[in-house]
Amino acid sequence: MTDARPLRTGAVIRELFVSSRPVSWINTAYPFAAAYLLTTREIDVTLVIGAIFFLIPYNLAMYGINDVFDYESDLRNPRKGGAHGAVLDRRMHPITLWAAGLSCLPFVVYLVIVGSPASWAVLAASLFFVVFYSAPPLRLKEVPFADSLTSSIHFFSPAVYGLVLAGAEWTWQLAAVIVAFALWGVASHAFGAVQDVEADRAAGISSIATARGARWTVWFALACYAGSGIVVLLAAWPGPLAALVVLPYLVTVWPYRGVTDETADTATRGWDRFLWLNQFAGFVVTLLLIWFWLLTD
Repeated sequence: MTDARPLRTGAVIRELFVSSRPVSWINTAYPFAAAYLLTTREIDVTLVIGAIFFLIPYNLAMYGINDVFDYESDLRNPRKGGAHGAVLDRRMHPITLWAAGLSCLPFVVYLVIVGSPASWAVLAASLFFVVFYSAPPLRLKEVPFADSLTSSIHFFSPAVYGLVLAGAEWTWQLAAVIVAFALWGVASHAFGAVQDVEADRAAGISSIATARGARWTVWFALACYAGSGIVVLLAAWPGPLAALVVLPYLVTVWPYRGVTDETADTATRGWDRFLWLNQFAGFVVTLLLIWFWLLTD
């Protein structure tokens, strides 16, 4: 039975806040800001507006849409609620979709005005995958392998967009950084999907983990993390040192290499460490970016 009581404004804001995964806001804003700033070498209005867009509205759209269309699965998933995402009240579903769209709109209008056709294409592709990762008719999160790739696009596309918007000159060393980032994203999604095998199957949701099994998916994540570390060795100095950032992820995932579908939920313990690993990785990458800035100034 649906609760007929009206939602209070405070409750709506709180639900939207949790749904947007505030602990992950920096994971999309930072790549854009770093890419744009390293290219333009200045802080301008576009940098600030773009960073705010990728900090909050982008995440509300990405995760809010996911929470709406994953409602049935989330009800069966004991880890949902808090940092792992909200189980939205049904009454919040239309509110969330409207809030996501309306919060993004003014930022997108500005970014289109100041951008180029190439930046429009990248931004359009990024938002396309944000929507259709979860929303029908494509619902790419239920297409094995496409789910991990699309999830990765959510995080490396802001960096690509920042580079294109700022008019960066593309080199093979720069491309190596993006490919390494993409492999890291694929690995992270794949390992994250392992813990949801039972909940997703109960809800009839397909994923790379439900299709290939928990153990295979863990090994796939390990391979992608290792690939990320190898590819980043091709980056311009001091970029190759970022390969060291991959090691804690390999150490964290390695103990789950023997997990079965029945014990897949134990991977949540490993996934919980990612919240801290991402902070550590961000700190190290920031130091490397500062070093790169000084070397190329």
